[in-house]
Amino acid sequence: MTLIKQEDFISSIHQALQYIACYHSPDFLAALHHAWQHEESDAAKDAIGQILINSYLCAQGQRPLCQDTGIVVSFIKVGMDVRWDSSLSLQELVDEGVRRAYGDLNNPLRASIVSDPAGGRINTRDNTPSVVHVELVPGNQVDINISAKGGGSENKAKLAMLEPSDSIVDWVLETVPTMGAGWCPPGVLGIGIGGTAEKAVLLAKQSLFAPIDIQALKARGPSNKAEGLRLDLYEKVNRLGIGAQGLGGLTTVLDVKILDTATHATSLPVAMIPNCAATRHVHFTLDGSGPAVLPVPKLEDWPQIALDASTPSRKVNLDILKKQDIASWQPGEKLLLSGKLLTGRDAAHKRIVDLIAQGKPMPDGLDFTNRFIYYVGPVNAVRDEAIGPAGPTTATRMDRFTDVMLSKTDLLGMIGKAERGDDTINLIKQHQSAYLIAIGGAAYLISQAIKSARIVAFPDLGMEAIYEFVVEDMPVTVAVDSKGHSVHSTGPAEWRAKIANIPVIVE
Repeated sequence: MTLIKQEDFISSIHQALQYIACYHSPDFLAALHHAWQHEESDAAKDAIGQILINSYLCAQGQRPLCQDTGIVVSFIKVGMDVRWDSSLSLQELVDEGVRRAYGDLNNPLRASIVSDPAGGRINTRDNTPSVVHVELVPGNQVDINISAKGGGSENKAKLAMLEPSDSIVDWVLETVPTMGAGWCPPGVLGIGIGGTAEKAVLLAKQSLFAPIDIQALKARGPSNKAEGLRLDLYEKVNRLGIGAQGLGGLTTVLDVKILDTATHATSLPVAMIPNCAATRHVHFTLDGSGPAVLPVPKLEDWPQIALDASTPSRKVNLDILKKQDIASWQPGEKLLLSGKLLTGRDAAHKRIVDLIAQGKPMPDGLDFTNRFIYYVGPVNAVRDEAIGPAGPTTATRMDRFTDVMLSKTDLLGMIGKAERGDDTINLIKQHQSAYLIAIGGAAYLISQAIKSARIVAFPDLGMEAIYEFVVEDMPVTVAVDSKGHSVHSTGPAEWRAKIANIPVIVE
């Protein structure tokens, strides 16, 4: 009978979470490199290239792939012949591993979990509690699939209770465009079919643990209905032209995964959950012989690429920028930002608009006049870093605050990821502002452009505090110009039309 020791289990969780925070799996790297090689959209190719370079830098420096280091979700199969040498419950064992991983001084991960979700939403500071799913199975091992799911992709989860005669393909093709680009495509779509509502969602999430193998499946052909559905959805979703970061292009998904189970004769539950460009997950087993041993990545396994330097980038000095300067920026234009910018996310925006509504002044030292705000919650710095990985968060969450920010603070513009809503685009046009995007999934690469960082307001908010960054040649793209033109509308439309006449990926 296998004896699983408490410390072996906790240590394995700790090391697994550190591992997936920094290393892409080989199958994902191969699929992403394949997409980069075949991408014909300059903007999408550049975005994929930044993600690949970021991945190499993170592996080299053992730093997080993304500033959002996720909510921990584990699926644990416990053999019925296993005994435990532990005073903790299984939930407590996982949470202690999470606590150690996210507080690891050599590579601290961002704590994003808040308690009292419908009330005070107070950060627990150690990324616990995690989500644990347990199944008792025959055998004498403990089998663990563990992931760290970013909020941008998790928030795009979808569930539909379809009629048995409804088309799953039609539902997916109608739903994916509504998800926007906040889940940081290209990634993987996980689909669960059957069971009940909650079972379909669990199947969708579990499907994402499977290796990326769509190109091998295309080569050999489907052997069952589910595999045929995977191929059909892979091609048709990519034909939507959404592309990397929603900029328009050939590759929106790198694979489509499906798990199904029996369901009621009157039901067809279907769930869909995307995995983002960070795609953090790993599988390991414990057999009583000690902590899990994970494969040691080799830097030579990372594709070596160079970004296209032929496209000119306009250099922008943020410290002297005025509204009339923004008027000359073109949608889709690449900019290199230098100077000072402020940061802020949901909680900070809420405090700002509340202060304005109450007629109260901004905190000392906080002035948005002629400044840009970057939607980011960075990872803490280590060693000689100015700040840790600092990629953009989904900008649509800040749409509700944009009217006040542009009309009451003299803010010049905003930086984030993904699209803005129609009302917000109209506000940007009205105020002759601009919205820029940085690449989601390139957090460590972006942080190299940040030369100093200091908190200027709301330090109690932790990663949601307002910082002042001093940046040098921070790469961004004009997503909405001062005239209200959005690349998240024009890019996918352009590439959807092009893809209608060409294969998604040409070998």
